[in-house]
Amino acid sequence: MEIAERVAVITGASSGIGKGTALALARAGAKIVIADINLEDAERTAAEIGAQGGQGLAVKCDVGRDGEFEQLRDRTLDAFGRIDIVMNNAGTILSGLPEDVPLAEWERVFNVNLMSMVRSNAVFLPILLGQGHGHIVNTASFAGLYTYAFDRLPYAASKAAIFQMSEGLALYLKPKGIGVTVLCPGPVGTNIMRSARVFSKDVEIRGPGPEFDLMTADAVGELVVNAIRNAVFFLPTHPQVKDILIRRAQDFDANLQNRIDHPHIIDLAALKK
Repeated sequence: MEIAERVAVITGASSGIGKGTALALARAGAKIVIADINLEDAERTAAEIGAQGGQGLAVKCDVGRDGEFEQLRDRTLDAFGRIDIVMNNAGTILSGLPEDVPLAEWERVFNVNLMSMVRSNAVFLPILLGQGHGHIVNTASFAGLYTYAFDRLPYAASKAAIFQMSEGLALYLKPKGIGVTVLCPGPVGTNIMRSARVFSKDVEIRGPGPEFDLMTADAVGELVVNAIRNAVFFLPTHPQVKDILIRRAQDFDANLQNRIDHPHIIDLAALKK
């Protein structure tokens, strides 16, 4: 897909990976709709795009509520007259031992992370199918590809579901001229952990592995632009994760024992700075 003059709708686009992708797509010539629950931050991102010579529209959107995507669609069509790219990026996370995480938190995380994409599909898929072209980007995570922690189970389970849903959508949509990319970030410098709800004290926070360097959100945004241009489905931020997935598939029990014996402990306090 050519990016210039396309219209991209990105949820959770006022910060982190969403913002990095919004800026990268704008540099490539796309018009950007910054959808975020925090309108003030979304407006700052839109202003940043404008200052760089692009076109950005900030729209307040709570992806966890019914009816919000319909309003987002209408605002986008009123402003730009078309929708070509939809990036479902908004998400939430928590930390807590499995026995300490309330049922309501499972429901909240799945509602924001997974059901928001279901709502998005219900609103935007008919448009993309009707025009016979477009591209969907769904943000999953390394946590949805393989298990390295136990304190973020709702998040990891929702991200695994996003991967499966994305693969099914690709089977359906690719023959119809619509691309699907599932973005699977490893360590990326974002502010998602600042708002994480914590339900257990003194839990060791485990990461995907010491071999993965921390990437910037701007670098991830450029990867997303490339994936849209080239109709790439699987987009891990760190390609070497494929080696881990192969070893895991070859011997699940050995992989699990290795994770137990050699956990990669990360500094949660540092991530919140």
